[in-house]
Amino acid sequence: MPGKLRKVSAFVKILIVLTLVCGMLVAGGYYVMNSVQPLEVAEPDPVEACTFVAGGDTDSLDPDQAGNAATIGGVAFAQDLPRDAVVIAYATVWQESKFYNIEYGDRDSVGLFQQRPSQKWGAPEQLLDPVYATRAFYDKLTGIEGYTDMPVYEAAQAVQRSADGFAYDQHEPVSRQMAQAFTGSSGPRVSCVLPDGVGEADLEEAREEMARVFGADPRELPPGGSYGTGDLGWAMAQWAVANAKEYGIGSVTYQDQRWRADAGQKGWQTIPGADAAPRGEIVLA
Repeated sequence: MPGKLRKVSAFVKILIVLTLVCGMLVAGGYYVMNSVQPLEVAEPDPVEACTFVAGGDTDSLDPDQAGNAATIGGVAFAQDLPRDAVVIAYATVWQESKFYNIEYGDRDSVGLFQQRPSQKWGAPEQLLDPVYATRAFYDKLTGIEGYTDMPVYEAAQAVQRSADGFAYDQHEPVSRQMAQAFTGSSGPRVSCVLPDGVGEADLEEAREEMARVFGADPRELPPGGSYGTGDLGWAMAQWAVANAKEYGIGSVTYQDQRWRADAGQKGWQTIPGADAAPRGEIVLA
């Protein structure tokens, strides 16, 4: 009996020690769980970009691309063209320059549409002006009978006479989305994030350029803003956003909507009626 008691006593001691150890581990784990703060995941820095939304899809361009896209759409208003013309122009520019106004190209081609001075499109300095180059493209496009009834790539090729005309076809879907957004047909659908700011403002120059692009003064919009191209007021307001970096535009207000460069990630925001833009005017600040 004494031997058995000693064995039981030893077994009990082992159980006690194991219980104490387990208790200490549990307590230590509880302490660690309650004393260690969760790691904070830093949000990524905002990226400079302009987004456009159409048909439920969102895509992005950099500000240079967006500014040129807005200008190509704007010239269509000045020439009273249907939105189909903008789609064809966009598909062409995607293929030729990806919306960058480049000073080089195949042989003597330059600019957004890669037009050639030797083919009587104009002088190089003229073709590097997006407004001039776009007008020249539309002038030739509208001279083609039934261009709105053609497949987009055929209409583009009829103007450009490129080596591979079918290449324009691949850009039709995104060009249609862009045309819907940049022509203002669905309201405010273009917004830009400019994390580095917009620099020194030249608002008067911005207004003058808008008038040159659209053929309308942003402070005196004609009544009835809907055209065959789209909605003139929203197209102009979004042009100002897309070109905010170049002209130092800190905010754009149209109707009861406002875009601010310092809150670009929020996009267009509804503002109180008392702060809305005067009727028929786009307010730059």
